Amino acid sequence: MDSPARSIALVPPPDRRQSETALAVARGTARLLRSLGFSCIGELPLPSGRRADLVALNERGEIWIVEIKSSVEDLRADQKWHEYRAHCDRLFFAFTQDLPCEIFPEGTGLIIADAYGAHMQCEAPEHRLAAATRKQMMVRFGMTAALRLNRLVDPQGHEDFWE
Repeated sequence: MDSPARSIALVPPPDRRQSETALAVARGTARLLRSLGFSCIGELPLPSGRRADLVALNERGEIWIVEIKSSVEDLRADQKWHEYRAHCDRLFFAFTQDLPCEIFPEGTGLIIADAYGAHMQCEAPEHRLAAATRKQMMVRFGMTAALRLNRLVDPQGHEDFWE
């Protein structure tokens, strides 16, 4: 007889908010970030109420945010990206090679990605977080990661929790 735990999916279903292009860019970017020593969480709610596409944390406590853009229209419609600076040490845009680097704001890093990998086109300038903000972001990162893991183990037991 099979255990009920065996029927629980180890990978959560997609949330359907992102396009196929955005999902591919996120996957490749996360692979790059892991190769640089970072752990990543997608769609992390920030203290400001916004959601960051990717938030990365390394063992030194550095926090990077990556905003994913799937098209020129996606970038033009985005008026909130500048608010992410308050929650990270470095801010990047990740996009496909089909988009020109020149359209992205100065003072941000650029990552070109596809579903299989990515490379850093331009390093982001560092703007160190205040200690209290860093702690708040690290706690948020850890709590979100733990809640997501707990939902995989017990999906019905976490229906009332926020994220």
